[in-house]
Amino acid sequence: MLYIGVDLGTSAVKLLLMDGSGKIHRIVSKEYPIFFPHPGWSEQNPEDWFDRTMEGVRELLADCDKSQVAGISFGGQMHGLVILDGEDRVIRPAILWNDWRSAEECDYLNQVIGRQKLAEYTANISFAGFTAPKILWVKNREPENFARIEKIMLPKDYIAYRLSGVHCTDVSDASGMLLFDVKNRCWSEEMLEICGIRREQLAEVYESYEAVGTVLPEIAEELGIPESVKVVAGAGDNAAAAVGTGTVGDGRCNISLGTSGTIFISSTKFGMDQNNALHAFAHADGHYHLMGCMLSAASCNKWWMDDIIGTRDYAGEQARIDRLGENHVFFLPYLMGERSPHNDPNARGVFIGMTMDTSRADMTQAVLEGVAFALRDSLEVAKSLGIRIERTKICGGGAKSPLWKKIIANVLHIKVDVIESEEGPGLGGAMLAAVACGEFDSVEAAAEKLVKVIDTVEPDPALAEKYEARYRQFKEIYPVCRPLFEKIQ
Repeated sequence: MLYIGVDLGTSAVKLLLMDGSGKIHRIVSKEYPIFFPHPGWSEQNPEDWFDRTMEGVRELLADCDKSQVAGISFGGQMHGLVILDGEDRVIRPAILWNDWRSAEECDYLNQVIGRQKLAEYTANISFAGFTAPKILWVKNREPENFARIEKIMLPKDYIAYRLSGVHCTDVSDASGMLLFDVKNRCWSEEMLEICGIRREQLAEVYESYEAVGTVLPEIAEELGIPESVKVVAGAGDNAAAAVGTGTVGDGRCNISLGTSGTIFISSTKFGMDQNNALHAFAHADGHYHLMGCMLSAASCNKWWMDDIIGTRDYAGEQARIDRLGENHVFFLPYLMGERSPHNDPNARGVFIGMTMDTSRADMTQAVLEGVAFALRDSLEVAKSLGIRIERTKICGGGAKSPLWKKIIANVLHIKVDVIESEEGPGLGGAMLAAVACGEFDSVEAAAEKLVKVIDTVEPDPALAEKYEARYRQFKEIYPVCRPLFEKIQ
């Protein structure tokens, strides 16, 4: 049988077709626009997501036996706010994960409601990127739109609804809304009251590997697939990527180097750190995970390469770097503010340490190292909980760089396992569909059979020692800059 994984990203939807043996038959990508109507705002049109997804599925299945398609599932950008009226029409453009307009509402939740109560209700504190402060922003700034809301959805769940007619979400994506009681895997009545919304305005919650229904007859006819094709709940992009890299069960780690960057630690038990520096979310495997999320990761390198030095020759620029662990330039990778562990929307990117002999290669190296150092910040929080991570999987666009993988292995002082397929959320979505269709007994069984490690980057003790000293210097920079970030906003 065939399974479709839909990775609904920020810049494009990426679709993957996999069979039950794990073989990937085809990958298709369709871009759509992102809009920035005001500084710090970030929006998309949900209709663009659906249209490009349908185009992508048609292209994906063009040369295959469509009767063999059994299921479709998702990995999707998290936290985005999609609101529908009584006729299931989109009320306003979706407010995305990297939108900072709700900073005041976020402060209200953290300071007035209080971080302790938020952690008690949801296992997390408020970040401006989360969904709950966005809802409060609409309530405060667009009351006419707030009054029309009949359904509150997340990005990938809007696609699932359009395919199946079911208003649904999954536990991992719901965990990032600040409306979900993560420990008990249900909506938080206290948070609904705080945000002024009703339970019936929220979708039904499923485990990531559960089918929410089948494709609507008109969708089946349009795509030429059986009406029996299951639509499976899927997961938030990071949880789906973790499934795709086999980061399931207890004590496993995955680093994602995409537009944003994450360090993701799976656990069979619920847990959270005292300061909520890491997100405590439900995982797509039926258990839990801790996650540190930085808002700019591979996007830092893209910004530096494309917009600043004006080149697309990423490998060529990295080939100039030959003195790892000895760079005198540091880079704070906070181009869009930062989440873990600082939770500071005012944070900004900073180069420091340049001299007259600083080279272009030094600056490029500083960008790569800055992202690695920021990931190390979140790893240190996990260590404070007694979690010991000795190795990690890696995925995302940045994972294609051998140099960056070497830097990460030595900055974090852990082994970095490279897997056969680095397709992340799309592959994870297809695997969740396969589990729902009975191809595998569990998400862990699917990961054990389908995810294959083909290489391991091991830290070099001498280089890791050099980076240890550099990291101690790096972590002193942000506290000094933080008061300045507040002043220049």
